[in-house]
Amino acid sequence: MTENILEFQNVSFRYEGSSEKEQLPLAVRDVSFSVKKGDFVAILRHNGSGKSTLAKLSNSILLPESGKVLVNGMDTADESLSYDIRRTVGVVFQNPDNQIVASVVEEDVAFGPENLGVPPEEIRKRVDNALKAVGMYEYRKHEPHKLSGGQKQRVAIAGMIAMLPECIVLDEPTAMLDPRGRKEVMDTILKLNREMRMTVVFITHFMEEAVRASRVIVMDNAEILMDGTPRGFAWGFASNTRNISFLKARCAKILRSVRTTWGFRRLKLNSVLTVLPHLSAYGPNIWKNRRLTCPAVKNGASRLRALWLWNPKF
Repeated sequence: MTENILEFQNVSFRYEGSSEKEQLPLAVRDVSFSVKKGDFVAILRHNGSGKSTLAKLSNSILLPESGKVLVNGMDTADESLSYDIRRTVGVVFQNPDNQIVASVVEEDVAFGPENLGVPPEEIRKRVDNALKAVGMYEYRKHEPHKLSGGQKQRVAIAGMIAMLPECIVLDEPTAMLDPRGRKEVMDTILKLNREMRMTVVFITHFMEEAVRASRVIVMDNAEILMDGTPRGFAWGFASNTRNISFLKARCAKILRSVRTTWGFRRLKLNSVLTVLPHLSAYGPNIWKNRRLTCPAVKNGASRLRALWLWNPKF
């Protein structure tokens, strides 16, 4: 049995244009990486960089234009293996409302196992275990449309867990949630990986979420820009001139919010790197500053803390 549960080998993919003559640019270009069993991998970048396409390629929702995607050694291009591939890798998408199909929580979680032909006694056991795993067991008789966004997303994750996949791919599951809902979902994902040893591929554009993974893959312009541990690649990422624009775009808005609060009124943002040494001088306690009362400033502090965690020497 292969050690890698998911493997991309020089994969490229483009979507079809509105006409035969129109050729859209590649959504994924010559991407290669592998995910080992039990890993927690975050894929980070802005919208339009190919992250969601990777999610759909991972369990044969989409098929590569060139290259191979292997799931436990099974080629996703082989239609006869689609059933086994989708039982191995499950995908949870961004909007939980698009994934909930029943009017009662426990019935929605049972939908997947029922379609797999699992016996009723086993379905009952799986539903209870899945809801307990995501902390939603007490809501099993509730109507999904009356739940919060974070609770709905946890129900969607429970529905995937009930089908017992070896790997779960989450495509920006916190993008539509408020801070409380994001925390609920992140805590659930960490529990799945650390306690249940489930392989997790977590797609996000929030840096403070990506740093909680054991490995981060940064996508840019349909290609892999960086691949490494959150702490390990910080200096290489920041020193690469290709990435300076990424740092600027990510932090300029944040720094405008926090500059006045922290007394950086004269700071010129020629490079985001110029502010990081000032921040590190305060250490982790800066993020508990009582002056950070504005929600936008608190959000900015959280994102800057994520950068600081990548390498405290900043």
